[in-house]
Amino acid sequence: ITGSTALFHTKQMLDYGTKIVAGVTPGKGGQVVEGVPVFNTVEEAKNETGATVSVIYVPAPFAADSILEAADADLDMVICITEHIPVLDMVKVKRYLQGRTTRLIGPICPGVIIAAEYKIGIILVYVNIEGHVGAVSR
Repeated sequence: ITGSTALFHTKQMLDYGTKIVAGVTPGKGGQVVEGVPVFNTVEEAKNETGATVSVIYVPAPFAADSILEAADADLDMVICITEHIPVLDMVKVKRYLQGRTTRLIGPICPGVIIAAEYKIGIILVYVNIEGHVGAVSR
């Protein structure tokens, strides 16, 4: 949450009511951004806060490693916003996730929203209303 894109969307998620318990940026652990503690690793963040979901905003060359780190920390879900990730990187990620409990949404995903409850990612709020119908889009 220390980069400009992640910070922008973190503010939006917080404003929507999403409970963000941690951010992860190697080398920036110990900082607090928008009231959210920052950790050096996903494992540290999970152990300290009980985090269960990760949203990934890192540039394409680093996205696969970020997904794998979240899986190694045994998070329930990883939502990857990043686009232009090399195909072979995602093949490795897909293979690595087989048999694990971590679920991947994305890459190239706008995120997840439960209207009037929470949003994770870059998904637009104004196009969503409460109801009984869900939509899945890529």
